[in-house]
Amino acid sequence: MAISYHSTDAEAPLLEVTVDDAVDYKGRPVNRSSSGGWRSAAFIISVEVAERFAYYGIKSNLISYLTGPLGQSMATAAENVNAWSGTASLMPLVGAFVADSFLGRYRTIVIASLLYILGLGLLTLSAVLPSLNPSDCQNPNGITSCSPPKFQEILFFFSLYVVAVAQGGHKPCVQAFGADQFDRQDPEECKAKSSFFNWWYFGSCTGTLTTLLVLSYIQDNLNWGLGFGIPCISMAVALVVFLLGIKTYRFSTKGDEKSPFARIGQVFVAAIKNWRTTHSAIAIEQEARGTLPHQGSNQFRFLNKALLAPDGLKEDGKVCSISEVEEAKAVLRLVPIWATCLVYAVVFAQSTTFFTKQGVTMDRSIGSGFDIPAASLQSFISLSIVLFIPIYDRIFVPLARAITKKPAGITMLQRIGIGMFLSFISMVIAVLVERKRLEIALEYGLVDIPKATIPMSVWWLVPQYVLFGVANVFTMVGLQEFFYDQVPNEFRSVGLSLYLSIFGVGNYLSSFLISAIERATGGAGHDSWFADNLNRAHLDYFYMLLAGLSAVELAIYLYFAKSYIYNRGSRQEIH
Repeated sequence: MAISYHSTDAEAPLLEVTVDDAVDYKGRPVNRSSSGGWRSAAFIISVEVAERFAYYGIKSNLISYLTGPLGQSMATAAENVNAWSGTASLMPLVGAFVADSFLGRYRTIVIASLLYILGLGLLTLSAVLPSLNPSDCQNPNGITSCSPPKFQEILFFFSLYVVAVAQGGHKPCVQAFGADQFDRQDPEECKAKSSFFNWWYFGSCTGTLTTLLVLSYIQDNLNWGLGFGIPCISMAVALVVFLLGIKTYRFSTKGDEKSPFARIGQVFVAAIKNWRTTHSAIAIEQEARGTLPHQGSNQFRFLNKALLAPDGLKEDGKVCSISEVEEAKAVLRLVPIWATCLVYAVVFAQSTTFFTKQGVTMDRSIGSGFDIPAASLQSFISLSIVLFIPIYDRIFVPLARAITKKPAGITMLQRIGIGMFLSFISMVIAVLVERKRLEIALEYGLVDIPKATIPMSVWWLVPQYVLFGVANVFTMVGLQEFFYDQVPNEFRSVGLSLYLSIFGVGNYLSSFLISAIERATGGAGHDSWFADNLNRAHLDYFYMLLAGLSAVELAIYLYFAKSYIYNRGSRQEIH
């Protein structure tokens, strides 16, 4: 990888990272046009469709399985869903490290896919084992009061976390491998790559939409074993499709240079060792060597201390290069953006837990005798994404490009911020809808009858789901491109895993919030905000809290986004 520097009179030097030489699966050099990149990407996007079908085949209705066959309370089930989702979103950090440092993305994808299939197979087995009948485990209020055999529960959670580990190797590597098929230094391919992230998310949501419409009904009305078995088959098909595309793929070559983790880690270690060194001493020493960085490079100046050898030594290998220091700065610049997106992830976690439980209590009838599964309401998120992405890619971007003259129409950080604002609006709507639901339950005397259907159409929940979907087109796709684009070339899998870790930590934070609020508001004869009887719970208070946190988060995000300096190679303009 080659790194060069461009500076202006007023701005710091910015990284420009060129792509590695590309080879085919036999190691022969290749040159791709943007159309060639799309041929390879088509195979990889189809794999993503199948993988999302499998993943959301578990996640979307998991709370129903935990509160049904496994007999858990609503608060415990929500905590378990968030903990598993958080683990599945954090494991990509490990998978990306393994891929970028040892195995490479292609091999990691194959191994992770095999592990995925194993986990789904064991999950299916746990669901078909003889167990207690949930209908025999109900108290007079209709709340589940007993659990299945312990072995079945252990096998279920073991299988669930095997899938989480497999997701860790699969998710960041597949997306990074797909984006690798485009050369970001070529103007046409640069545009194609930006479009790739839009269509990647389109394919991802197509898979999610399919599973929400099909598997939710199978799991609720037919058989959980079949509901988990179909995702297992889809992953097996996905692996076959991925292997079929090997002749079209472009692979990045790896030289004998130091691991990117070692390079960046060395910068921080050297800076710490030289913490007493003054900046004037750095300037004098580097000027003497003719390697003085541009005087405008003042961001994270403490890392410039890595440019000097400890104790004044001058031997080769004891001093970090300017390029290594700038790489470290590029990674460190991501931290404020990462941190200020966590509340967005906490908010999004509610769509697969409490939103679903709300839907269970409402009128879900369509026509005569057919009730739509509550989990299928999540399909409105995917449906709005599928409908809006073509509008964004083919209408919004060209119009914005004509105004701003930016290749992507708006910057990545502007795109993320718009989605965060829409997420805040969705929570405000969620507060109003839940208050309306509680009012109707009280009006009809259904507060103490948790299994009764409240005469309020489930379609009241649709606006908050739709806003979530449109917000994701801005924020989630923007985060994917941002964390792929703003890291050194060898860190691309890690960059995407950092994006996923936002939702991992966000799910853990959601689980922590639920647990803390459950302890604080429950007990001593009081119903907590998350009471099993949803008509006595106060999800509206919880949603109001999340709306307030979203507003604070957005304000802090705007502060950091305004001062963020893009890498030159990203072709984004400086804020």
